[in-house]
Amino acid sequence: MTEDIKKLEKSKRKLSIIDHNDKMASEKNGWVNKNQFYYNEHWKYLNFLVSENSDILDIGCGTGKDLSKLKTKSAVGIDISQKMLDVAKKDFPNLEFLQGDAEKSEVFKKLNRKFDFILMTDLVGELEDCQKTFENLHTVCNEKTRIIVSYYSKYWEQFIKFAEWLGLKMPQTEQNWLSIDDIENILNLAGYEVITKDRRILTPINFFGLGRLINRFIGTLPILRTFCMRSYIVARRVVKKIKEDKSVSIVIPCKNEKGNIENAVKRIPKFGKELEIIYVEGGSKDGTFEEVNRVIKQYPELNIKGIQQKEKGKANAVREGFDISNGEILMILDADLTTPPEALQKFYDAIIEDHGEFINGSRLVYPLDQQAMRFLNYVANRLFSYIFTWLLNQRFTDTLCGTKVLSKSHYQRIVENRSYFGDFDPFGDFDLILGASKAHLKCIEIPVRYAARSYGETQISRFKHGWLLLRMVSFAYKKLKAM
Repeated sequence: MTEDIKKLEKSKRKLSIIDHNDKMASEKNGWVNKNQFYYNEHWKYLNFLVSENSDILDIGCGTGKDLSKLKTKSAVGIDISQKMLDVAKKDFPNLEFLQGDAEKSEVFKKLNRKFDFILMTDLVGELEDCQKTFENLHTVCNEKTRIIVSYYSKYWEQFIKFAEWLGLKMPQTEQNWLSIDDIENILNLAGYEVITKDRRILTPINFFGLGRLINRFIGTLPILRTFCMRSYIVARRVVKKIKEDKSVSIVIPCKNEKGNIENAVKRIPKFGKELEIIYVEGGSKDGTFEEVNRVIKQYPELNIKGIQQKEKGKANAVREGFDISNGEILMILDADLTTPPEALQKFYDAIIEDHGEFINGSRLVYPLDQQAMRFLNYVANRLFSYIFTWLLNQRFTDTLCGTKVLSKSHYQRIVENRSYFGDFDPFGDFDLILGASKAHLKCIEIPVRYAARSYGETQISRFKHGWLLLRMVSFAYKKLKAM
């Protein structure tokens, strides 16, 4: 096929984009240097979104600057402009770059591999058919792949055009100017599910050293973040799975819960390929551990384990239980049985049918049983749910419900990335929730009927634990928003 015939296959618009990018190739890095503050803000957030030591595909990579700023295990950059790639190859010889049109499926078939992350920075503005391009990506995606689409906010269209006219920004061709909702809709049509949406960079200039503070602490606030310059969407491929039974481990932290041990065993429904129950006892004074051992002997037909935790706190109890678990699916059940054990079947169905990757219980949807939760506790839980929905960019109505479910492989991802947050959480709930958010797991909630205790007393101190929750909010804000 001659060069003339190849050109005839391309639209007039696409040819103009190629010609424009070819012309700007030698100037691109100069424009990046001219707007260094803006690009540093963008790269900082990309490094938050992309896990270290990942396999990354950057589509519309230009001169390769985005890829060069990430701590990758392996990386491939694709761009339609050969001259852009010539600059990239010269500056970053350790990275792999390929010339190709993202709207042609053959480009991705030739790669013959799957990636952990696929980046698309500003590419949607130049594409002729965004849906077709997203559909092409299925070839290089698996269930773990996360697609990150980054683009200018539609609200900034006229400001950006004005900046180009003033010579403050690199000129660009005619753009699509899609809103964040437009992009989400096209992703859905192409077979993807949006996990999180966020807006960043309220100011692209430093303002005498104040720009960073504005972007960290003002630009992340509700309402104000609507006016940020850039939108970021994280999505996953939707795969229709055949329902397949998996083995399950249910971890039950227990302290002074003697009267609930056998009742839990009786009420837990039978589901999964194999089911194991793990009691983790933590310094009880009412004979709870002795009761655990009695129940193990009483029900030899069931796979029940009992250990005494080496350290203190519910968070540690959960970790010790997960460490000795054998199940493919991990569950937490509070020993007070205020969340009905019968509801675990719903959690199991939700995760094996891939409705979500991190399943959180919510006690605050249905009406509560009398005395199930004190009024101040209820108000505080409601308040914290709104705060954490904003912090996590995913809906959470109840962060402190003890019932949480995820696969063992996803739990391992949280463990591997735990260094980002550290050991900050005495409850254990936020260690998992924040970890799931950082790993871009799809989180959903299942409403449960919250019942009053039938044995023992609550181990929650309103004021002590309320103060700890405020510290959790402050910690999460620094790590997830003002980073």
